[in-house]
Amino acid sequence: MRATLMYNAGDVRVEDVPEPTIQDPTDAIIRVTYACVCGSDLHPYHSLEETPEGRRMGHEAIGVVEQIGSDVAHLSVGDTVIVPFAWSDNTCSFCRDGITTSCVHGGFFDGAASATQAEKLLVPQADGTAVVIPAGTDEALMPSLLTLSDVYLTGYHAAHKGGVETGKTVVVIGDGAVGLSAVLASKQLGAETIILMGRHEDRTTLGREFGATHVVPERGEEGIAKVLEITGGEGAHVVLEAVGHMPAYEQAYGIVRPGGTISRVGVPQYEEAPVGFASLFGKNATLTGGPATVRAYLEAALPQVLDGTIDPGRVFDRELPLDEIAEAYRLMDSREALKVLIRP
Repeated sequence: MRATLMYNAGDVRVEDVPEPTIQDPTDAIIRVTYACVCGSDLHPYHSLEETPEGRRMGHEAIGVVEQIGSDVAHLSVGDTVIVPFAWSDNTCSFCRDGITTSCVHGGFFDGAASATQAEKLLVPQADGTAVVIPAGTDEALMPSLLTLSDVYLTGYHAAHKGGVETGKTVVVIGDGAVGLSAVLASKQLGAETIILMGRHEDRTTLGREFGATHVVPERGEEGIAKVLEITGGEGAHVVLEAVGHMPAYEQAYGIVRPGGTISRVGVPQYEEAPVGFASLFGKNATLTGGPATVRAYLEAALPQVLDGTIDPGRVFDRELPLDEIAEAYRLMDSREALKVLIRP
């Protein structure tokens, strides 16, 4: 079968690899029908050191079940399923607490032996991981359903962890697909003022359609000053940071109001960050966020897509076949595309 491997920063190839086989009775194998490139895939695209064996890429997928292990009880061959970016048994104590990304039997597809930018995918803990899409679902909904494997529910996770609710002022830092999803989720949760910090007009236009009431293209101290001006000098109740780089974090603690919350879902490209008096402590600010617990939200979000309440698939602005995935990475890296849908 064909699969995507990254060998070095910027070196993405589609090559023949062995077909997956059932390893454990809790496994399933799916034929991938929809995948995509994630903004977080651009981090190794920029920084991966030479990897002679290649790193398997991709962690978002919809597919059709082709095989199931002997212990798989809730999936059937022929089901079309959404596969979140992390697998989980959905029964351990962490899963029961909703922290499915910390499942004791879990793991992450990206960079693993099984990854989604491929023709087929091995899904561990298939009963707890994959969610069946109702038979007969309109094919036109599949891009939006694909966002439930990661991008929309990562934006939702940011908003949920940040405590977004009616009456709150929210700032979203980052106009990528996750940031725009965070805008859409904040609107769904009742935020009245949603300030999107981004400077790519095609993206911020979609952000306004998703619910942003203001757009701030300025960055750094200028961006902080602009947000404070909009909020009457008080800052935001909730700041959703969807970038992952230090300047975005510095903006976040500059604009969060006293007693407010910063929720980070941009994968941090740093280990050390200010948390002292001038940043968080003096404001009594809360810092939260983390890898989105997609599986905990997926079943509630599914009907919202099916009935048209939300249309998060609008973040996809290009579609390419698997064999052209290197071009998909280039387009996203150069900001010529927001998010690229891949059809294996």
